[in-house]
Parts: sequence; structure tokens; C-alpha cells
Amino acid sequence: MPGKADADADVSRLVADNDVRFIRLWFTDILGRLKSFSINASELDRALTGGIPFDGASLTGFNAVEESDMVARPDPATISLIPWRPGGEDAVARMFCDIELPGGVAYEGDPRWVLKRALDRAAGMGFDQFAVAPELEFFYFRSAQPPEGAPEVLDEGGYFDLTTLDAGSDVRRATVLALEQMGIEVASTHHEAGPSQHELDLKLEPALASADDCMTARIVVKEYAQQQGWHATFMPKPIGSANGSGMHLHQTLMAGGVNAFPDPDDPSRLSPVGRAFVAGQLRHASEIAILYAQWVNSYKRLVPGFEAPVYLSWSRRNRSSLIRVPPVAEVEGAGLDIEIRCPDPACNPYLCLAGILQAGLEGIEQGYELPEPMEENLYDADPGEMTARGVELLPETLGEAIERASESELLLRTLGEHTFSRLIELKRHEWDRYRVQVTPYEIESFLPIL
Repeated sequence: MPGKADADADVSRLVADNDVRFIRLWFTDILGRLKSFSINASELDRALTGGIPFDGASLTGFNAVEESDMVARPDPATISLIPWRPGGEDAVARMFCDIELPGGVAYEGDPRWVLKRALDRAAGMGFDQFAVAPELEFFYFRSAQPPEGAPEVLDEGGYFDLTTLDAGSDVRRATVLALEQMGIEVASTHHEAGPSQHELDLKLEPALASADDCMTARIVVKEYAQQQGWHATFMPKPIGSANGSGMHLHQTLMAGGVNAFPDPDDPSRLSPVGRAFVAGQLRHASEIAILYAQWVNSYKRLVPGFEAPVYLSWSRRNRSSLIRVPPVAEVEGAGLDIEIRCPDPACNPYLCLAGILQAGLEGIEQGYELPEPMEENLYDADPGEMTARGVELLPETLGEAIERASESELLLRTLGEHTFSRLIELKRHEWDRYRVQVTPYEIESFLPIL
């Protein structure tokens, strides 16, 4: 495995060979919004050696002004050219950064650090890799702020439609080519079920690289849509009458280079490790919902009847369950995987992956028992009947998710005190601002009669 000196040399070589003039340093705030500043290529050695200082006071969830000195330390493994920027003498590259405090101490508010801590726990339990293949769904609209208030779709296509219904296929193809130039492999892409809705399926990668890939994919999708004068959005539920956008995650956990999940002799096809991992994710799904369904709008996707999971259940085949163990490998080279279907693509992927991994590890460590699978179609299930059967639902609103999260010891351990308190504070503020809105629905429905 190459050491740091070799990795730094590879970065310097790529910058020199491609006449890179500027390097953009990427990182995220607590809410998963991509942040960046640029350095001249002449500053590369300094960046790789000691990082680049910056002021973090104005970044959401970061330290206050009196403790705002931060250092962005670029990760050499993430270097790539930015394909939509000019080439030649003005080429631009990017690297993801780990955020530190002066003196080289990891900053506990850095979402990348939160995921690394979860991976360290897995390693301490004997698992050498947690890998993920995300499926990102999104919409193309004609503009970001439609004049009539409702977003204008580009087509009325449905699932897997092609021909002229799929107005975005050329832009989707350009997006895939750009991602491949940045070293991100796309397994497949297609029109999704909603009008003007699309999906990119990324190949299996170790979790940290997979989270980096999600962040990159989101900005690349938006960039190539903008070149057409369109607006791409990963908003979970932009159209009330259509399916929302999810981010299904195919997961594998390796021990000694071997997938720890499968057992072909078990009726569930899961090993004891796999069964406990699923049990942990089910048991803790509600208290970590704030990580994978992060926004007020996320809970308008997680409602019965719109092909999004709402019941804490698992199945061997059934796509309406929260967690599915696919009957055949759906991720090339992965063997058996566990698919969790509740996350949406607007979440902070670092915190999301940290949360679902910690939940699964908790199940393994505590020896949770896996309930029986539910193979019936749960999209049309009656909530009252499911409650009578003892099947719990995910939180129905961000407010409910906040209250579950605020009492979660697992979430506190996952995020650390700093990120935990800042996230709860930010989400409560978002929920309060949402609750005081008077919507057009209320005016239309109640003003004439009350």
C-alpha cells in the first residue's frame, strides 16, 4: 500500500502533467452542504504538508468566532480534475479535505471525521471494510424558481422510459462521462418513476470514498443540468403527486477480506453477523432518522402510498420494506448485500453512513435478534392494522425525528457531543421556522369556512 510520500508525489505529478493552475479544496458543513476555497498550484506542497488555515466561524455548525481557526488538510486519494472547468494552462483540480484544529487535532465537527470514527469502531470489532453502493434519485426542472410556484418538468416519462419521453438522457450521459473522468464509476442510469425523475447507480466503494462520491455526484448532476439552463434537485419530495427521490444504499461488511453477511444455509441467506446487523439498523432506524431523512421535506417522501418505506421491517424480496436482502447480487462483485431504502439523497452522506453503520454494529455487539421478514406489499398496508400487529413506523415529521434523536444515546456516541448538539439545534430551528408557516393549502381550505 502506498505511503503518504508516494500519494503526495502522485498528486504533484497529476498537477504538473495536466498544467493545473488552481486546486479547489472541498469539505462539507454539518448539514452536508459542499464548501470550497481555491489555492494556487504553487501552494500544493504546503497544503499536503501542513494543511491550509481558514476561518470556519461562518460555516453552519462549525465553531463560533472565538474558536474559528481551522485547517483544511487535503486527502491525496481524492485528487481529480474538474471536467467542466477549462483545460490547458487553466486546468482546475479538486481534493476533499479533513478538517483539523491548529496543531493537527481532528475537528470533531467535521462530518468526514464522524464517519472515520464509525469505521474505526468496525475495525476494532474485526471488520476491515464497510462498503456502500448508493442509488441517487433526482429531478430535472426547467428552472429553480418557477414563475407559477410549481416546478416545470421536462417530460412525463415513467420508470425506464426512453424515446422522446426521456428528455434528460443526453444530459445524464454527459454527467456519467464527467463522473468517470473524476474516477467515479457509474454502474447504471435510467429514468425513474416520476416525471422528469432520474437515477444514477454508483458502484460499490469503501464508505468514505462512497460518501465523497455522493457529494461529487450531486454537484456534477447540477452543473451539467445548469449548462442546459435546467435546475437539478435532490430535494426528497419536490412534487406532491409523484414519488419522491430516495438514495437506496447497498451495504457489505468485510472481515478478513470476506463478506461477513451471507450464509447460504440459512433460510434468510444471512449469517449471524448479517442478521444482527439488520436487526440493529431496524431497532435504531427511528432515532437516527435525522441523519438519513434530514430535512422537513424528507418526511413528505416517507408516507404510505408513494413507494417509500415507512415500516420498520425487512424482507428477502419485498421492495416495500425498509431493509431488503436482494435474492441475487445487484452490485457487481459484492456478493450478498443488504439494501437499506429509507435514506434520501439530500442528506449529509458522511453522517448518514456513520449512523447506519453504527446502528448495524450495535446490533452485532449487543446480539440483537432479527424479527421475521414481512414479504407482503407494505406500500398499501393500513397503518392502524400494522400498529395492531406491533410493526412500528418511522417518524412522520422532522419534529418527531428530532425528539427521537435528542434522546438517543447511540446518536450521541455516533456524532460526538459537539456535532450532536449543533445538529439538534439546527434541526429544531428548521422545524420551528416550518411550523409557523401558513400554507396556501390552509388558506384555500379554511379561510372561506372558518
